[in-house]
Amino acid sequence: MASLNVYSALVVLFLTCAAPMATKENDQVIKENNCETKMGLPCVLEVFTSLFETGSISNECCGELVGLGKFCHSELVKRTLENPIFKYLCPATIIAKSIQKWNNCLALIDSPYQSA
Repeated sequence: MASLNVYSALVVLFLTCAAPMATKENDQVIKENNCETKMGLPCVLEVFTSLFETGSISNECCGELVGLGKFCHSELVKRTLENPIFKYLCPATIIAKSIQKWNNCLALIDSPYQSA
């Protein structure tokens, strides 16, 4: 439970600190497409952790990620990578991981064998 609070604090810190640092164009695109309002906080944290640390994405959060849409997912990942807090990360690695997670979720959601 303590780790959830730490991740919540990191996401809040990211949202408050990173937004002013992101490019205005990227922010405008994200805002126009309502990208920041399409997923619940628990799934945002889960997807964020799976991309920028380790872990998997649950079926429920895969559904929310696919509902977010590939465009919004890509734009939010790009904006995160623009934040100096994440300068130690290799953008190519994160983008590749992002694409892989997206494709895995899309396949899971589109699967006719998906469990209820």
